[in-house]
Amino acid sequence: MEKQNIDWGSLGFGYIKTDKRYVSNFKDGKWDDGVLTEDATVCINECAGVLQYAQTCFEGLKAYTTEDGHIVVFRPDLNADRMIDSAKRLEMPVFPKDRFIDAVEKVVLANESFVPPYGSGATLYLRPYMFGTNPVIGVKPADEYQFRILATPVGPYFKGGVKPLTLKVSDFDRAAPHGTGHIKGGLNYAMSLHAIVTAHNEGYDENMYLDAATRTKIEETGGANFIFVTKDGKVVTPKSNSILPSITRRSLMYVAKEYLGLDAQEREIELAELSDMAECGLCGTAAVISPVGKVVDHGKEICFPSGMTEMGPTIKKLYDTLTGIQMGRIPAPEGWIKVIK
Repeated sequence: MEKQNIDWGSLGFGYIKTDKRYVSNFKDGKWDDGVLTEDATVCINECAGVLQYAQTCFEGLKAYTTEDGHIVVFRPDLNADRMIDSAKRLEMPVFPKDRFIDAVEKVVLANESFVPPYGSGATLYLRPYMFGTNPVIGVKPADEYQFRILATPVGPYFKGGVKPLTLKVSDFDRAAPHGTGHIKGGLNYAMSLHAIVTAHNEGYDENMYLDAATRTKIEETGGANFIFVTKDGKVVTPKSNSILPSITRRSLMYVAKEYLGLDAQEREIELAELSDMAECGLCGTAAVISPVGKVVDHGKEICFPSGMTEMGPTIKKLYDTLTGIQMGRIPAPEGWIKVIK
């Protein structure tokens, strides 16, 4: 199929309307068959559950063109599982896993001309999301819902090369110990907006959130998990019931252990341990790993030996290996890559 006339190399990480999106509605206790539509608008009641009580959850994944010309998506089964967990926690109906994966495939194929070519640095970003649609005025779950998947071509998260980030230890709490930090609900991201705007206004790229109970343990940022490399070469990531189980982070930890032969651990990480770390990265779908060069804790600067100019050597190996798997340059573990075409 002929590709869209897009300057793929100039794309940023933003929204571009594509040809088709998937829509399925839940009513009278069941999901309808779902359709692909050209209509990008959403029409809901003024009193819809999503507008009144933020009853919504979402996912994010990408379709890639591999080195051999196939169009693939990366571990969509885990996105389906995580959305199921989010829906259950928010008292929303589960969208079945097999239908989720089928809908992803349909949306990619329907927008094949928007899948960027191999080597362009761009990908097709997919955003599955679900929300309450019927009027709800009392505080209770909605009765009707809509599940949708939109697609938009996006450029690399980094424009003009990788520049390590500067973080601040946040005075705000991202999630309560028994709250919703472990799900991908829209409410979590709304709560983080004031904190990230505050950080940006103070000259920082992102926040480092601590656990709300003791404020001594590292958790995550507003939209990514942490990965650290200790000075003795171990790869460690925070363990907490209040952080989102990142698919990218889980994949990177597997790569660290099984592909690179590193000691990889998920454990509680104290803020006091930062000075023992050689490298730090933020991991997520958008950039795979964003390097961090410095964390500022209320005026105290903790600078990582990896520096402020480029990725540290271990994080670079993790990044190169995982992106190599995604792009088909390196053999993938069984089940990680779903070939669409």
